Amino acid sequence: MYAELRKAWDELTGPGGAFEIVEVPVRGTLLRSYAAAPNSVRDIWLTSRAHGERNYLVYGDERWTYERAHRDATSIAGWLAAHGVAPGDRVAIAMRNYPEWLLVYWATLSMGATAVGMNAWWTAAELAYAIEDSAPKVFVGDAERLERLETQRHALPPLTAIGVRLEFPESSNAVPFSELLEHETPAPETEIDPDSDACIFYTSGTTGRPKGARLTHRGCVANLLSIAFWDTVGKRARALTGTAGADAASTTAPPRIVSLVTTPLFHVTANNCVAYGVTATGGTLVFMYKWDAGEALRLIEREKVTNFTGVPMMAREILTHPDLDAHDTSSLKIMGGGGAAFQPDLVDKIEERRDSTRPNTGYGLTETCGIITTTSADYHADKPESVGPVMPCFEARCVDENGKTLSTDAVGELWVKGAQVIAGYLNRPEATAEAITDGWFHTGDLARIDADGFVTIVDRLKDMLLRGGENVYCAEVEAGLFEHSDVVECAVFGVPDERLGEEVGAAIVLREGAELTPDTLREHCTEHMAAHKIPRYIWLHTEPLPRNANGKFLKRQLRDELDPDSAV
Repeated sequence: MYAELRKAWDELTGPGGAFEIVEVPVRGTLLRSYAAAPNSVRDIWLTSRAHGERNYLVYGDERWTYERAHRDATSIAGWLAAHGVAPGDRVAIAMRNYPEWLLVYWATLSMGATAVGMNAWWTAAELAYAIEDSAPKVFVGDAERLERLETQRHALPPLTAIGVRLEFPESSNAVPFSELLEHETPAPETEIDPDSDACIFYTSGTTGRPKGARLTHRGCVANLLSIAFWDTVGKRARALTGTAGADAASTTAPPRIVSLVTTPLFHVTANNCVAYGVTATGGTLVFMYKWDAGEALRLIEREKVTNFTGVPMMAREILTHPDLDAHDTSSLKIMGGGGAAFQPDLVDKIEERRDSTRPNTGYGLTETCGIITTTSADYHADKPESVGPVMPCFEARCVDENGKTLSTDAVGELWVKGAQVIAGYLNRPEATAEAITDGWFHTGDLARIDADGFVTIVDRLKDMLLRGGENVYCAEVEAGLFEHSDVVECAVFGVPDERLGEEVGAAIVLREGAELTPDTLREHCTEHMAAHKIPRYIWLHTEPLPRNANGKFLKRQLRDELDPDSAV
C-alpha cells in the first residue's frame, strides 16, 4: 500500500505531473511550490462562478447559489473600493459563522485587500487590541461584536463599521450591510502579488497576547492544492494496487461535497481547509449558529451532508449522541478533523460503524495556512496514531534542542519549510525571527517521522510535562483515557510537585449515567501506559470542559483554576 502511494506521489509531483513541485524564491529563500498554482485567491474565487445556480451557502432556510454569492461579493467589493479601501488595506470581519462572513472575505481578497479574521469570542478589550494591531479601514460585524466595539470606540482611531443582521439597524452607528449589496459599481481591476497578505488570522492566544499571522495568497492557494493532491494521490495509489474498484472505472463525476461548517471561519480549519475546497469544486457549505451535536445530526440528515470536519471532540459527540441512530447519516463519506489529537480509539469507532463513512484527519497550523499533513481511509485506519505524510510543497524534519536533524522515528520538534509558511507575524519582527529560521518554521510540536514518511505528533513541546526526569506526553495519556468508553472529555496537564517537579493531572467528563471512580480509571490506565504516566490528580466534571473558539481545551485555565487538594 505504501509502495504504491510513493509511486503515485512521485508521478504526480515530478516533471509534467499534475502537482509538479518547483522551487521559487520567496522572501529571500527558495521554497517548494506547485508549478500549476493559480496566482492568487482571486483566481480561485472568480473561477467558482462557473458553478452558477448550484447551492453554495446554506444557513437555516436561507440559501445562496454561486451566482448570487458572486453578485453579492462584487457589490461588497465595489462598495469597499468606493469608500476608500484600496489593495493592501485591511478589512476586519468579526461575527458568527454567518454566510456574510465568507461573502465579505471573498470580496476583500478579490480586490487585493486583506481580510482580518477576528475571534468572535474575544472580549471588547481583546477586540480593541486586534483593531489597533491590524489597523483595518473597515470593520464588518454582527450585533454582538458591534456592541463590544462601541464600548472601545473612544480609544480607537476612526473606523467605518458595517452591521450584519442587525435587528434594529437605526439604533446602531454602523452602516447596514444591505447598503453594500445595493452598490452597483464594481471595484477596479488589480494585479495581486502572490506573496502579498491575503488574510491575517490571529493565533489562539492560549498564552499571552495573540499574534496576527500573515497568510499570503501563495500560501492559501498552495494549501488548497495540497488538499486536492491528497485526494488525487490516494485514488491513483488505489488504482495501482487494484483496490480502487468501481471508483477507478467510473467515468461519472464524483458526488458533490456538502460540508457542515462546525468550527469558526476565523481559523484555517473552517476557512482554508473546508471553505476553499468546497468553493473550488462547486460544493455546498452548511452553516450552524453554534455547535450542537443534536442540531448537527439534524442538518446532516436534512442537507445530505457528505463531509464532517471539526475538532475531534465534535466527532466524538456525534458518535456518542443518544439520537445518532434516529437520524439518517448515510450520506456521510468523511468524518474527521484537526486542531487537536485525533485519538486512535476515535478512528476505530468511525470504522466500526460499518457504513460508508471513513476517518480523516490533518495536522497544520495557522502559520502554515492550513495542513502540513493529512491522512484518511485505509491509511488512517492502518496508522491511527499518525496524522499522515507531509504534503509535497513542504520540506520537513525533526530536530533536537540545538536544531540538529534527527534520524527516522526519533522524537524532536517538527520544522517545516515551503510555500504555505506565513510571511511572519504582524508587527512582531522578534516573534517572526524566533519562529522562522532561514525559511524553516518551528511548529512547537514534538513529532516523529517514520520510514513511510508518515508523521506522528507526540505532543505540544510546551505542554509536555517532566515527571521525575521522565517525559510524559499529554496526548498519549489522553489517548489512553479515551480508550475507556465512559470517558467523554479529558484534558491532561502538569501539576507542580515539590519532589518530582510535575505530576500528571487529568480533568475528565464521564458519559451521563457512568459510575466510574478515579481509582477505576487509574486501573484502566495500567493497561495502556507506564505507571509514571497514570494521573495522580483526577478531577471529575459534570459540565463540559472549557474550550477556546476553535474547540481546543483550555489547559492553562484548568491548571490555574483546579486545586490539587480537590482532586481525587
